[in-house]
Amino acid sequence: MVKHIVTFKFSGTAEEKAEACRKFSEALMALPEQIECLQSMEVGINENPAESWNLVLTAIVPTMADVAVYAGHPAHVAAAGLVKPQIEARACVDYEF
Repeated sequence: MVKHIVTFKFSGTAEEKAEACRKFSEALMALPEQIECLQSMEVGINENPAESWNLVLTAIVPTMADVAVYAGHPAHVAAAGLVKPQIEARACVDYEF
């Protein structure tokens, strides 16, 4: 099994960042029903005002190869496209467990 963990920092006003988090979270949470290899998806929106990262996702897929399948799936590409202009920074860790 592979955990795919990604954090995002969005640009914009506090309201714009909150809206980006909301719409991205909704789109991400719909992905397990659309992508066969995606076994689970968890999304967290940062509530700590002292921190600058806005959203984190944790996805679980069977193999490292499935990370690429998930990333290239049209539903995932569309979800990412919702916030692409607002992504200021992104960090990712993929590991087997």
